[in-house]
Amino acid sequence: MLYAIIATDVANSLEKRLAARPAHLERLGQLKNQGRLVLAGPHPAVDSIDPGTAGFSGSLIVAEFESLSAAQTWADADPYRAAGVYASVVVKPFKLVLP
Repeated sequence: MLYAIIATDVANSLEKRLAARPAHLERLGQLKNQGRLVLAGPHPAVDSIDPGTAGFSGSLIVAEFESLSAAQTWADADPYRAAGVYASVVVKPFKLVLP
């Protein structure tokens, strides 16, 4: 089943994000290589594709996991969590309708 991982950043998270980004992307790459990643990306803190120093306000990942518990366990082990980038993370089932 698909699950949405919706994360909200702490204030001024950009420096922490940049430091943890390689490890974060490596884990997402594993999901992609397994054919389980639907989409992933950050929410710019301002209305721009490149927010510059404004940084990001959070992230969204939609991926396939065996269960809600497995999705939560995966989200809890994200390098952004360990680095203090995320203030909160919500994991919930997701039903893809379109496209």
